[in-house]
Amino acid sequence: MKKLSLIMAVLMLAVAVAGCGGSSSSAPASSTPASSEAASGETASSEAASSEAASSEAATAELNGDGILVGSCIYKFDDTFMTGVRTNMQAEADALGATLEIVDSQNKQPTQNDQVDTYITKGVNALAVNPVDRTAAGPLADKAKAEGLPIVFLNREPEADVMQSYDQVWYVGAKAEESGTMSGQIIADYFTANPDADKNGDGKIQYIMLQGEQGHQDAVLRTEYSVKAMEEAGFGVEALGSDNADWDKVKATDKMKGFIASAGIENIEAVLANNDDMALGALEALKAEGYNTGDPTKYIPVVGVDATAPALESMSKGELLGTVLNDAENQGKATVRIAVAAASGVGVTTETIGYEVTDGKYVWIPYVKVTADNYQDFM
Repeated sequence: MKKLSLIMAVLMLAVAVAGCGGSSSSAPASSTPASSEAASGETASSEAASSEAASSEAATAELNGDGILVGSCIYKFDDTFMTGVRTNMQAEADALGATLEIVDSQNKQPTQNDQVDTYITKGVNALAVNPVDRTAAGPLADKAKAEGLPIVFLNREPEADVMQSYDQVWYVGAKAEESGTMSGQIIADYFTANPDADKNGDGKIQYIMLQGEQGHQDAVLRTEYSVKAMEEAGFGVEALGSDNADWDKVKATDKMKGFIASAGIENIEAVLANNDDMALGALEALKAEGYNTGDPTKYIPVVGVDATAPALESMSKGELLGTVLNDAENQGKATVRIAVAAASGVGVTTETIGYEVTDGKYVWIPYVKVTADNYQDFM
């Protein structure tokens, strides 16, 4: 009788713990009111963070990855942000007891197509694909559908018709317009606080824009919305140079050197880059000219996106003005949880994966503005 009473008490305690809400302690994981505040740059309270962590842990406890093999393709391994995503994918797979295999698609869509075929032949239980070309996601979804396999796309959003073509396809990512808006706001806030940043006093921000791949939705939207944010803050804008550096640091350095030569470094008032690698590349070119090395009279504000470790380190040195957290941890975790939940048959819901599921197919991980005020929180 005492043993029965003890068992009942333990069960009641477990139910109480499972009832706590939220998602992740490291950064907001869903578009709940708490995570919406974080997306606008505000820090969630410790109470909300604890609640989110409890829900995330509860969801993990419900998922069992034993016997599940997930095959994943990453567009290229030498992308700093995607390295963070795949590291967290592996950690989550280990936590759930699932087996995760990840291959490098080497930025070649035909290679990725063959890799998916190999995974299918091998008998994986689910696919997790970061497409080389988002417009090529359709054939990959068709391959999964033909085999009845769940497929999770991450970081590069397929077209809407692809997402609706199969009931076992999901997407994990972030809304690029948010990061663009935050990037522009960081620059606008700097000019508001530092009127002398407007070197020629014309009320306009003369800027350089370094974009990702041509046609990539993140590159297009980050560029568009960063400019809009500066305009909405009351500034005129003038692009002194804009080009695609394909998310690459070395290419960005070369592009920035060209812009310095053509526009004149004395005329450049700001640099906006669609990701941190390109922002850091631009900084290399500026530092070669004696800028952003500690002399306050030789400083050009540079902003990126991703909040990678190298970017945060650059901020700590006073080189990079700011960045926007693209949450690699929660994108990686959510991707694996969806794959495991779908493959194990428990269903992909907010309750089973610990992240808000929109329209039954999308998990949006919010961005967070990172400035001198809070960058240490992410190091």
